Amino acid sequence: MKVRIGAEASEAEASAIAAAMAEHVGGEVSVYVGDATDPAAVEDAPADGSEPDGDVSSPSEPTDALGPTEREELLREEIAEILAGGPEKYKEQLPEEDKLFVRDRIDLWFSGEGSDFLFEDGRFAEFDADDQLPADGLITGAATFEGRDVHFMANDYTVKRGSMAAKGVEKFLRMQQRALKTGQPVLYLMDSSGGRIDQQTGFFANREGIGKYYYNHSMLSGRVPQICVLYGPCIAGAAYTPVFADFTIMVEGMSAMAIASPRMVQMVTGEEISMQELGGAAVHARESGSADLVARDEEHARELVSDLITYLPDNADGTPPKTAGRPPARSPDGIDSVVPQEPNRGYDMVDLIHRVVDEGSYFELRPDYGKEIITAYARIDGRPVGIVANQPAHRAGAIFPDAAEKAAEFIWKSDAFNVPILYLCDTPGFMAGSQVEKDAILEKGKKFIYATSSATVPKQTVIVRKAYGAGIYAMGGPAYDPESVIGLPSGEIAIMGPEAAINAVYARKLSAIEDDDERAEMEAQLREEYREDIDIHRMASEVVIDEIVPPSELRTELANRFAFYEGMEKELPSKKHGTIL
Repeated sequence: MKVRIGAEASEAEASAIAAAMAEHVGGEVSVYVGDATDPAAVEDAPADGSEPDGDVSSPSEPTDALGPTEREELLREEIAEILAGGPEKYKEQLPEEDKLFVRDRIDLWFSGEGSDFLFEDGRFAEFDADDQLPADGLITGAATFEGRDVHFMANDYTVKRGSMAAKGVEKFLRMQQRALKTGQPVLYLMDSSGGRIDQQTGFFANREGIGKYYYNHSMLSGRVPQICVLYGPCIAGAAYTPVFADFTIMVEGMSAMAIASPRMVQMVTGEEISMQELGGAAVHARESGSADLVARDEEHARELVSDLITYLPDNADGTPPKTAGRPPARSPDGIDSVVPQEPNRGYDMVDLIHRVVDEGSYFELRPDYGKEIITAYARIDGRPVGIVANQPAHRAGAIFPDAAEKAAEFIWKSDAFNVPILYLCDTPGFMAGSQVEKDAILEKGKKFIYATSSATVPKQTVIVRKAYGAGIYAMGGPAYDPESVIGLPSGEIAIMGPEAAINAVYARKLSAIEDDDERAEMEAQLREEYREDIDIHRMASEVVIDEIVPPSELRTELANRFAFYEGMEKELPSKKHGTIL
């Protein structure tokens, strides 16, 4: 480094300046006096590593000792007051209902390995309100849940019974809109009595009011998974969020949802009914189908959701997360023994499923609704699949209206989030009769067939035993663009079963035979001929199906086929959208 000083400086002064600066800058310094061309002094930094003198602070040793001011301390006190929630008397009521305070509920959800609370938005909503309305009774923010980034909302039941008003509505809408941008899943932790009627001006019918909830739900539908857990009686507007969500979990004895409260129902209809009778977990799990799962308590609800998300991607652009494959819980060698030789004899399809899927991966949805069809997620060699299986243990596996609707919605959701579908077909077809016609068997059956037709994910169909009537259409038959149709040796494909067919075609011919033994012999012969015509070997010979596989090899066959077709893309015809809902 070169430094020039005034002409009046002495050589001693130049030497002192050079030494001081060399020590300061840590290198060689040359000092020139006046206009001289040669330096008057040259000094280098000390070789002993000593630090320069003077008021020079080391970057690693901060010199200030500043701390929070009274202003920050005041802010922390304000935040603590907000976090405490509504009036203490309402918090004291929560244990009586086996409920957690909402902040404790959030701690339950977002703590532990792979889960963490990240931040909250709108904590100071209604901070200046005359009434005690911490966060306006609605908490929104972001968290990691089981290693996944999620948006969340949670009602605070201690603030006006979790009711919704202007500021809380604004927070809810912003959370949904941010989810559309990020493409991350949304958790709705609902415990709300509905809109705050005495404050409805400004949030009920506005463009950005509570009605926009359901518009945003619709925009998010099929884009990101929306999962709702109910922790209390959700009435009127609050009840729509759980039914708009992709998956809804209710807590036994605690949750309820209804279009109107029991008091309102009595006012309108004169009917006296309790909240649980009107819209409790049992009602929606068994009768309406609006609840996918019922949890025992708050901890169990969290466990169910933590299992559910392992089968789903973050959004429609992603693929379901894979895991290391595991052997099935039961040996595949027993599959052929599980399926009875007699076509009309019942058995539990779940037993067969446990011999195909990875141990511990079977996750059934809506188990108590439309029991004639099983809808479940599972893994085959670590790959998530959605299973649609007829259940011969219930009403012979015939497809009733509720079961058709349940299957259609499951296929629709699975396809939206890129989960491949496995059909296990053993059905006599759609149920017939006056009651099912009144219950819209044609309308709901149409939806089932439409969902199967429109699904673009890889589909594999297994003809386990009976595939009669339009049942083979809904269950991913050859005409519905499956990647494969596999038959087990017990399989049959036909318009109808042998007994019905013989009665339909040969009723007059048989009735003309007067001798009972002769008639029975003819009937047995016709039945056998018919069965040969619909046997799976005939179908394979005619290349109606792709392959017949030994039952003990079914798991391996499916694992290979799902792996081979992974990532396959199929396109639907160009159109705005279909007209079937």
